[in-house]
Amino acid sequence: MAEHLSQSELDYPFKLLEYFNGFRVSKVIFSACELGVFDLLLKSPEPLSAQHVARELSTSVDGMERLLDALVGIEVLEVETTDGTAAYSSTDVANLYLAKGSGKSLHDMIVYQSQTIYPLWNNLTWEGKNQNQKTFGLPPEDVFRAVYRSEEEMLKFMGLMNSSWILDGHDIATAFNLSCFQTIVDLGGCTGALAREMAKAYPSSSVTVFDLLPVVETAQKHFSQENDAVVFQSGDFFSGEVPPADLYVLARIIHAWPEEKCLMLLKKLYDTCKPGGGVLLVEAMLFENRRGPVTAQLFSLNMLVQMEGRERPPSGYTSILNKIGFCNVQVCRTGKSYDAILAVR
Repeated sequence: MAEHLSQSELDYPFKLLEYFNGFRVSKVIFSACELGVFDLLLKSPEPLSAQHVARELSTSVDGMERLLDALVGIEVLEVETTDGTAAYSSTDVANLYLAKGSGKSLHDMIVYQSQTIYPLWNNLTWEGKNQNQKTFGLPPEDVFRAVYRSEEEMLKFMGLMNSSWILDGHDIATAFNLSCFQTIVDLGGCTGALAREMAKAYPSSSVTVFDLLPVVETAQKHFSQENDAVVFQSGDFFSGEVPPADLYVLARIIHAWPEEKCLMLLKKLYDTCKPGGGVLLVEAMLFENRRGPVTAQLFSLNMLVQMEGRERPPSGYTSILNKIGFCNVQVCRTGKSYDAILAVR
C-alpha cells in the first residue's frame, strides 16, 4: 500500500486526521442546530456577536465563541470584525438547510442523527449487538412501539424521513415514468412527503400512504398539508392485508429487515397486484463490487447497529424481486442519497 502514497502523505496523514475528526465536525453542526444558533442568526437583521448569541441561547460566552468560530471554519457561518469585535452571520446554505424555519430545513434529520443515530454508533464494535436487538422477533407494530416509546421519539424519526424526501423526493418520483400506474400506495410512507412528490408528478393518479395507526395519526396531526392530494390509511403491511394498487412504493423499507421478511412482504404484494402492476423500491444502492458509494456503505453499517437489514447492490435487489416473480427490473441511480428500482409483475 505504501508505494501508492505520495511523499507528503507519508510524511503527514492529512486525510486520516480529517477522518478521525469527522465526528467532531458532525457534533459541531448537531449542537448548533439543537441550541438554535441558525434560527437566531436567520431572524436577526444584522450579524451578532458571540456575547449576544450566548445571552439569547443561555450558554457560556467562551463556549459559544468557540462553537461559532468552528462553524466559520467549516464555512457554515461567516464572520466580520469591527473595532476588535467579531460579528457572525449565516451563509445561504445555513439559512436554507439548517434553520428550522426554512421550507427545505434538514433540522429534524440533524436532531435525529444527533440524539438517536450518533449514540447507536458506539455499538459498532459489538458487531451489530444493537440497543434495539431485544425487540426483534416481535410483530412490526410492537417493534415500532418499543423503539419509539413516546410521541417525541416518533416525531424525531418522522422528521428524519420527512427531511430525506425534501432532498431526494422529486428525483425519486421522476426516476421513471410512472404515469401508467393509476393507483399508487406508499407502504410505510410515514409523513407523506414522498407521496406528495408522487402526487405532484402524476396528478391523474391517486396516491395513498399506508402506515401503522400511530404513524398515520401523528402524520395527520403534525405533517398534513392543506388541500392534501394524498390519502392516509392505517394498517400493518407485514401482518395484515394491503390495499389494492397498481404500484407499491417501498421507500427505505427493504433495507431495514432480513431477507426472509422482505421476501414475505414482496410475495404479498406480488399476489395482490394485477399483471402489469409493480413495485418501486427506494434505497441507497451499493456498487456491484460493494466498494462504494461511501454513503451507501455507511448506511449499511447503520442498519447493522440500528436494525436487522443491509444495503445492497442492484443485483441484490434484482435477485430478491426475481425470486418472487417480478420481472422487467429497471434501476435508476439518481446521483443523490437514494436510488430507485422498478419491477413489474
